[in-house]
Formats: sequence, structure tokens, C-alpha cells
Amino acid sequence: MAYGETPSQTVGPYFAYGLTAGQYGYDFSDIVNPTVAGPDADGEHIRITGTVFDGEGNRVNDAMIEIWQADANGVYSENPVDVADSGFRGLGRCGTGTDADNRFWFETIKPGVVEDAKAPLVNVIVFMRGMLVHAFTRFYFDDEAALNAKDDVLQSVPADRRDTLIAKRVETSTGIEYRIDIHMQGNAETVFFDV
Repeated sequence: MAYGETPSQTVGPYFAYGLTAGQYGYDFSDIVNPTVAGPDADGEHIRITGTVFDGEGNRVNDAMIEIWQADANGVYSENPVDVADSGFRGLGRCGTGTDADNRFWFETIKPGVVEDAKAPLVNVIVFMRGMLVHAFTRFYFDDEAALNAKDDVLQSVPADRRDTLIAKRVETSTGIEYRIDIHMQGNAETVFFDV
């Protein structure tokens, strides 16, 4: 008897039930959450916020965004699941269904420049329904224009598309916030990397 291929499956939305449990009201805590750096972590405390949009410009309510970043000295955490004595984890995960407006957010610190990079950055992975493979991108900071101009990866992106990777600094009543949206398709599509 001949059997056909097993049907392929997408990376979401079912992944989020175990990875962003709070989004679905489960009473167990997430292993990783949107708090990347606690109040005792060294560095400039910031919040990164944004929205994921699908190809038709609709907000995505069941995406999961995961970030990984260096600390203020440009060093990645050796064990990002456990919060170190410094209060810095370096890894964060947020489901867009956690917020009434379907935004993602991370409480963190502004990263330092990693040895092999030329500008501070945050590594980003997007998981979403309908995708067979998750998407990789980066966030850079608009107030680091001089360093951004030296970053080889950012400079390899066509000039008219670089702004899809640049988070905009906004001073709010609760502190410094960097805002950036992720567009999965369309004219404003975020630049994704083949890693």
C-alpha cells in the first residue's frame, strides 16, 4: 500500500498556547515573557512596542514575537531563560493577542554594540499563522544614525527599505519607548533575512 506525504503544517497559531500562555488565560506562567531586563539591570531602560500587520494591512492577533539581544555592554546572556543576578535575561517573548490593540511590547534596556556588529540591534523572530517557517529580522534604533551607517548588515539592505528595520524613539510619560511595526507583506513589508 502506498502512502502520500504527510500534510505540512504552519508554525501557528497553536504554538502560542504553550509559549505565550498568558495570552490565552492559562494559569501557568510563561518560561519567557516580555520582560527582558528587570529594574535592576544596568543600562538605559526602554520599552519596544509595535504591531504585526498581515498582507492586507490587518492587525495580527495571534502572532508571537521573540527577541534576543545583548546587554548594555554588548554581551549576550549565557543562559537567557534564567534571569541573572543582574536582572538581565536577554530573551523575550510576547504574543500579540495579549494586548487589546494586538501590539507586542518588551521591557528591556538599550543594547550595547556586539563585537561583530557595528550598531546596537535587537534580533527578532516572527511566528505567525499561515507561515511554514518563522521569519527573522532585526530592529535598529533611529537615534544611532552614525553607528547604523557603519553596520554592514543594515547597509546591505536597499536604502529605500532600511526604515522597515529602524525603531523610532518616543519620550512618553512612562519613559523611553521605541516603536516599530512588522509588515508581513505589501508595500511597507519589513525586511526579513534568510538565516
